[in-house]
Amino acid sequence: MLPLTSTRLLGRGKTLLPVPFKRIGVNMSSPPGSDRRLRVLVDMDGVLADFEGGFLKKYRARYPEEPFVTLDDRRGFWVSTQYGRLRSDLCEKAISIWESKDFFLDLEPLPGGVEAVKEMARMDETDVFICTSPIKHYKHCPSEKYAWVEKHLGHDFLEQVILTRDKTLITGDILIDDKPDIQGVEPKPAWEHILFTACHNKHLSISPSQRRLLSWSDDWRAILDSKRQ
Repeated sequence: MLPLTSTRLLGRGKTLLPVPFKRIGVNMSSPPGSDRRLRVLVDMDGVLADFEGGFLKKYRARYPEEPFVTLDDRRGFWVSTQYGRLRSDLCEKAISIWESKDFFLDLEPLPGGVEAVKEMARMDETDVFICTSPIKHYKHCPSEKYAWVEKHLGHDFLEQVILTRDKTLITGDILIDDKPDIQGVEPKPAWEHILFTACHNKHLSISPSQRRLLSWSDDWRAILDSKRQ
């Protein structure tokens, strides 16, 4: 559980108020289905931040003579896997892009995402968390993810960041994520996975029971309302 006291984040020296932090701690411990606020988990890369576009731009700048995969031709969640099929050494070259300094910090927001999350956070009886998985090469990634949130969503939203390699362990009502298959320790996570459409998954067929969010201009409000009912 998150501590119920104020804390300092990112070395800014600004002490966060204990009252909202306490509310987050209490809500995170509430079981699914109880009389509580709606909890929305929003992925970061590929949902709020343009990972695919940012990768392709930096890859082509660093390796201008190498073959590349256009966004229209992207297939499969793992970029490095598809590049490795082009030529085996391109897998490591692709990985080197997102392991480099400032990659995550420099990602552009996807259209409408930041505005949607801010609107969600203002809704009654709603808690919104950025639920994102850091890469294993952790030298730059975690701190840059926090810095990205502060830059685009504001300092106070740092309280709402969850970094985890296993999202199945996080309790929530909805997880908006572009990864088609989210697996982990919990075989039946508490949340409903809303598949956010990205270049790598738009060609996939989904089961009748699964829902897609085509973009942030799609009716995400209706999805939230359906969970309240």
